[in-house]
Amino acid sequence: MSNLLSQLTKSEQTRLLEELNYMNLEEIRRFCSEHRIPYRIVAEYPNGKVKATKDTDRKPIVLARVQRYLTTGEVGQPTRIPAAIVRDENPPARLGPRDRLYYRWYAKEHKGVIQLLRDLTAGRFRDGAVARVLAMKFWTRGEAPTFEEFSRSWTRAKVEEHRLLTPEYAYLTDLKHQRADGDWKALRKAKAKSALETLARIALVRGAGP
Repeated sequence: MSNLLSQLTKSEQTRLLEELNYMNLEEIRRFCSEHRIPYRIVAEYPNGKVKATKDTDRKPIVLARVQRYLTTGEVGQPTRIPAAIVRDENPPARLGPRDRLYYRWYAKEHKGVIQLLRDLTAGRFRDGAVARVLAMKFWTRGEAPTFEEFSRSWTRAKVEEHRLLTPEYAYLTDLKHQRADGDWKALRKAKAKSALETLARIALVRGAGP
């Protein structure tokens, strides 16, 4: 496999790796689709089949795959949820603290799931990004936590929500160096455009060529 970055000078490599952070998820996923880099999470089923889900990896994971592709030419494997924690059927009507939160069971339409989590957190639980990110962290580790375990983890995560759901890495860096002013969106677009132009130069679209 080839190191695509080797086509660039050291300073160009450094600039590209820094500029990748300014690309938004739509831009990153478009590049991934063109080069068959997985970003959609897949789920295993007891019959041995593996299917793509509607869920996608978070930006840091996808960016890591892009960087690996640029240095090795390898697209890597998609994030996979094992069959043991995947459930096609809906959760039972009555659930208890020691029942497990399986993949596909966390959804706002499953009112019993949401109500149990509220009961276990003294009414504090809310469906939102923190809960969804936390659930996916369990599932992609191959774990289906009990509702009791999940509610405790959610309570801790809410305290450190700023760490779990951090703003864009590039924005934080620019904020630290006092570059995140009113023109930051224009700066993001310019740096993302530069990254995309460099990527187009060094990484031919799969299947393209003379």
